[in-house]
Amino acid sequence: MPLAPRARRILEAMPEAALPMTYQQLAEALGLTPPRTIQRTAHALEQLMREDAEQGRPLIAALVVSRRGENLPNRGFFDLAVALGRLPADPTRHVEAYRKEYRRALSQRGDVGRA
Repeated sequence: MPLAPRARRILEAMPEAALPMTYQQLAEALGLTPPRTIQRTAHALEQLMREDAEQGRPLIAALVVSRRGENLPNRGFFDLAVALGRLPADPTRHVEAYRKEYRRALSQRGDVGRA
């Protein structure tokens, strides 16, 4: 199975307490090995973002962050979310808009994966 659908399944099934996941954690859950594990993970998440935007769903990729300490996705997430019309172009509003998208993505999962 291609990476994007596998990533979606993992994110939908992950207990809420384990979210957000880091790119590295998702790469490991996908069973990826070097080289380019983070790049391949990011590419799969970008595919999910396009699918979600097309279907009018919250961006499930919002559940993946660069590092747990900062709890924000990488720059590519923000750039693509703006291009897809899902976040405002004004960078000063990105974090607030991202947090809203994160909450929407969590709620979209319904009861799946909740402890």
